[in-house]
Amino acid sequence: MASVDVPVALLGYGTVGSAVSRLLVESADDIERATGHRLRVVRALVRDPEKERAFPADPGVLTTDIADIRDDPSIAVVAEVMGGIEPTGDYVLALLAAGKPVVSANKQLIARRGAELFGAASAAGVQLRFEASVCAAIPVIKVLREALVVTTVHRILGIVNGTTNFILTEMEKGSGYDEALAEAQRQGFAEADPTEDVSGADAAAKMAILATVAFGSRVTLDDVEYEGIESITPLHVAAAREMGMAVRLVGAASLVGGKLDVRVHPALVDRRHPLAAVEGAFNAVMLQGDAIREITLEGPGAGGIETASAVVADMVSVIGTTGTGFLQNDACWRELEPLEPGRLRSPFYVRLDVEDRAGVLAHVALRLATHGVSIGRLVQHQDNGSATLHIVTHEAPAGDVDAALEEIGGLEESRSAPSALPVISDRGVPGLGWA
Repeated sequence: MASVDVPVALLGYGTVGSAVSRLLVESADDIERATGHRLRVVRALVRDPEKERAFPADPGVLTTDIADIRDDPSIAVVAEVMGGIEPTGDYVLALLAAGKPVVSANKQLIARRGAELFGAASAAGVQLRFEASVCAAIPVIKVLREALVVTTVHRILGIVNGTTNFILTEMEKGSGYDEALAEAQRQGFAEADPTEDVSGADAAAKMAILATVAFGSRVTLDDVEYEGIESITPLHVAAAREMGMAVRLVGAASLVGGKLDVRVHPALVDRRHPLAAVEGAFNAVMLQGDAIREITLEGPGAGGIETASAVVADMVSVIGTTGTGFLQNDACWRELEPLEPGRLRSPFYVRLDVEDRAGVLAHVALRLATHGVSIGRLVQHQDNGSATLHIVTHEAPAGDVDAALEEIGGLEESRSAPSALPVISDRGVPGLGWA
């Protein structure tokens, strides 16, 4: 069978864009054997055509005018790998309106403007795919949209940011936060400005996308409560180690009584839980549901070539299903109410710095008990008239724990504001042997 030549275009030709171009050249024979198509980059939108690039484009490919892509009827699919919200969003809308399918690796764009983009794709009858926007080479979107299309997923747990996971892993080896961050930057896992990663915003955007696809209800970045790792210290890491756990930045999306909760936060993860074993710049996503029970997908979640592989896979999928209507529709088909703040239940790790004198522990236990929070385990460290209490609670609503800690923080014996992190363990506190 004769090969079908398929002209494609890129928005952006940086690290990921040049990697996409290289993959399409180096894997052209493999793609052709599998699909009968040979994808060829004919246009790439850039700011500076003279900039030196890792994989130089062919002569005449680079352009600074979006019209060269939008108005070319031969271009069958466009991959958006330039990042940012503007002008990227307007470019993608223009391409969709012109009847061109788009593949995007842009998590912030999909998380913030997904409804608008899918509306434009639906109106034009073209596909918008976004596998690379979440976990690079890990095909979690494909699994959710295709393999689990009739499966009721009720919970997603994920380590979806490789930068923060690398930093926390380095801290487990003895590094301080600043030292671990510097090493992440040296190895290329963190940007010069790592704010989006370490603040949790990157992971929050990814969890918004995953929740939208899994639960069929639109979740934007504004709907995700998130906290980063800037406040994590070696003391947290040491306490976790002593209790048989590890500190991880975990994204969680849950259906609770028909309501939706999506959040990103540091958590103490039981060493026997699969997420505790995810180290370095790797990602992992756990899908839990009625029919599947539990599926874990793990792999590299960042990097130019890893992201490029997901982009190319989406491009091939678009070409292979054009005209069939397959996955052309928006994933959203309902509107779920958010779970009320403070209602999500979990065991919690609580750290308290207090004066070391008689009666303090009784005061702490009383404040917790008043709000229905019971202690599963207590470890106490004493030093020069002060004590640090490491407490693991039984499962309790987050709001009740917060209310108890607010009262404890007001005690005259408190030396600093109490802090709490969720605990993730399939065994629960009794199963951990602490009850």
